[in-house]
Amino acid sequence: MLARRIEQLRQRRWAPACLANLRLLLGFAFIPAGLKKVLRQPFTAPDSTGPFHEFLHAFHATGFFYQFVGLLQLVVALLLLSQRWAWLGAALALPLLTAILVFCWSTAVYPTATVVSLMFLGLLASLLWDLPRWQRVLMPEDSAAGSVHPAHDPRPWQASAVAIALLYLAACVLAGGVYRPRGADWGQPAFYLLVVIGLTPLVAWGFEWHASRRAGE
Repeated sequence: MLARRIEQLRQRRWAPACLANLRLLLGFAFIPAGLKKVLRQPFTAPDSTGPFHEFLHAFHATGFFYQFVGLLQLVVALLLLSQRWAWLGAALALPLLTAILVFCWSTAVYPTATVVSLMFLGLLASLLWDLPRWQRVLMPEDSAAGSVHPAHDPRPWQASAVAIALLYLAACVLAGGVYRPRGADWGQPAFYLLVVIGLTPLVAWGFEWHASRRAGE
């Protein structure tokens, strides 16, 4: 029943575009966190206290392990942004995000935990979208599994992913480090690049919509 409903949803014209946007959001969310770890930058202020911050201080002190987790996050980000390999990125992200989710709720950082919970739900949606693929892997004898091929052209979304990565790197260069604003930072030029990043999926959506109209003519 679930597989049939997912297959029906995959045939809707708007659904693949929504999923592509979701993958871009999830992939982009892993980039700043991964970069900070790979560059050995602390994830919280040195003078911050409490279980949440003290764990992050100890995590940062592990050295190579801290960088290794950051590298995994960047790999997940690239796979999700690629669209074509997003199913693998979602699978790799699941244990990472599950651990982060439990950690945030257990240390009572509720705003962060809420954001991570939304990311977790989005990740589950991405995994369910590829349920036919997992059925073929886990139950190869099940002939009822549907097509695993995307029902849309992924190229506009792949171009959007490249633009997002390049724009964010430019924002980091302008900010002089990994850029993670806590709110509207209109005095920082890098913040305007984040605004442009938010518009790139709309451009991709427009290209796909125009291509689908031309194909239907």
